[in-house]
Amino acid sequence: MATSLRHAEMPSVHSSTDSAISLRAITHRYGDRLALDGVSFDVRPAEIFGLLGPNGSGKTSMFRILSTLMLPSGGGANIMGADVATAPNVVRRNIGVVFQAQSVDVKLSAAENLRHQGHLYGISGRTLTARVTEMLSRVGLGDRASERVETFSGGMQRRVELAKGLLHRPSVLLLDEPTTGLDPGARRDLWKYLAQLRDSEGVTVLVTTHLMEEAERCDRLAILNEGHLVGLGTPAELKSEIGGDVVTLEAADPNNATALAEKISLRFAVKTTALSGKVRLEIANGHRFITDVVEAFAGEINGVSVSKPSLEDVFISRTGHRFWADAASRAENEIAAEQHDKEQR
Repeated sequence: MATSLRHAEMPSVHSSTDSAISLRAITHRYGDRLALDGVSFDVRPAEIFGLLGPNGSGKTSMFRILSTLMLPSGGGANIMGADVATAPNVVRRNIGVVFQAQSVDVKLSAAENLRHQGHLYGISGRTLTARVTEMLSRVGLGDRASERVETFSGGMQRRVELAKGLLHRPSVLLLDEPTTGLDPGARRDLWKYLAQLRDSEGVTVLVTTHLMEEAERCDRLAILNEGHLVGLGTPAELKSEIGGDVVTLEAADPNNATALAEKISLRFAVKTTALSGKVRLEIANGHRFITDVVEAFAGEINGVSVSKPSLEDVFISRTGHRFWADAASRAENEIAAEQHDKEQR
């Protein structure tokens, strides 16, 4: 069972009046399945905020609600003071959206893709021409404006997507798994550009991700698991909640890891977790502890490791399981739930 952060237990956040995005007890159901369970948090102006979670955690449902594609079953959400349910048109004028699935027309040039986007927002004439030139230059594609997108690399195509999302100069940029399919270099370039948007343009960026290294780049994070908010804060704050070191012990008999975890817990008065044939625990001065535990349980431990806390460790500490536990089944559940939602509309 996931541990959720109820509103009274959550860290201090800004009120909706000084937040770019404000969520209040957002709940969503797909039939009998609860995809989001009373999630509340605020996103401050001009920050990069991450929604981190495995498949099936509720990220996609949250993203669809914030991008006005879906109404929540309960609770509410505001973006730049406008309610996503009652004032969706106002919200859409304030947000730029980059979906995980590609939305560019590869048979058109980069400039043509942006011009079509501009028409959707009622931009035309010289204003549109100037805006297209400006946005393509900002993403480093000014000299490729007339070339067909099908000739671009994956990273360049993603930059066209960004330019489309920014064409109407939104205050908030929503990105769903934006680096999917990109090579490491293109990923780094994308994150550098997002930082520039935040620092130079004051744009608030909300990004969904399942990648720990990307979550580390965010100013603050909301960690989701099975529809619950299980962590909220900066990456450093979240990791600091785990005292000392993370010690992992490889059981000589993987099938006996649970029993070994219980014995270690009783012997040393520490909280242990058995995961995939290994025993995991958090303790100060881990390098000293491993000497004691190996001596105490000689023959029952095949290997040891000591590391500083990571966001994965935060997730395990809050949920009792690994980030990718049962990921396949959760992904299937989320796909089935989304299909149910479509059928109901």
